[in-house]
Amino acid sequence: MGPALVLLAGMLLYPIIYTVWVSLSDFDLATFQPGGWVGLRNYQAVLADPGFLQSLKVTGVYLVIALPLQMILGFALAFLLNVEWRGRGLLRALFLIPMVVAPVVAGGVWRMLLDPLWGVVNYALGLVGVGPVEWIGDPTLAMVSLILIDTWRWTPFVVLIASAGILALPTDVYEAARSDGANRWQILRHVTIPLLVPVVAAAFVVRWLGAVKMFDIALAATKGGPGQATDVVNLYIYEKGFRGLEFGSASSMATVVLLITMIITYFLFRLTRRLENRW
Repeated sequence: MGPALVLLAGMLLYPIIYTVWVSLSDFDLATFQPGGWVGLRNYQAVLADPGFLQSLKVTGVYLVIALPLQMILGFALAFLLNVEWRGRGLLRALFLIPMVVAPVVAGGVWRMLLDPLWGVVNYALGLVGVGPVEWIGDPTLAMVSLILIDTWRWTPFVVLIASAGILALPTDVYEAARSDGANRWQILRHVTIPLLVPVVAAAFVVRWLGAVKMFDIALAATKGGPGQATDVVNLYIYEKGFRGLEFGSASSMATVVLLITMIITYFLFRLTRRLENRW
């Protein structure tokens, strides 16, 4: 355990400490090393940066819509796939395909599919008399497209967690409910859903930790546009650091996002533990 802990600490702690160090210094592009100490000056500039604040807002909108949507669809499909019907095995296998596709590839493919001129989606809409839709060019539709692409890719992950939770439910509880005369709706409402609350909470936390890192799909599908409509915070930090070469500011932004993520994750874990103890 000793070497493993040292390796884990090196992989996790060193990048965090180095990022904080860069955020508190004036990064020297000549030596590509942290330069003179500037204290909290980078943080003051970051918190006054309207682009950074807008990227936090965009990320918040994405998380508030995408996560509940993926949870609802994932558990609904899990219930569907756990019912005996012909062809469900094939459908289960097909559901895994989005998960194995690389995020950059998925974003690029969907960008082509949603292209207003030669995309398959607009071609299909044209067959029923609907004109070309600017899926990527319109600010509102660009965010909708990003959420749908991310939902397409990550809903199967929720389905897997939900299916495992459903299969692990005790059968004697259902037998007792049926013997008491409960119908399917009553069993779902009063037995299945309460028993699945800890699973839902755990799945939400896992997806939160993945969704807050949104970057590659946004870069490949929308490039943060139009304007800043889909410029999620990780993409904004990337642009600031590797294209603007403002590594001090980018490191400060990354540190702020890390702190926000840790605080929200802490409260989510507390809520999850409380739900597990309650149910």
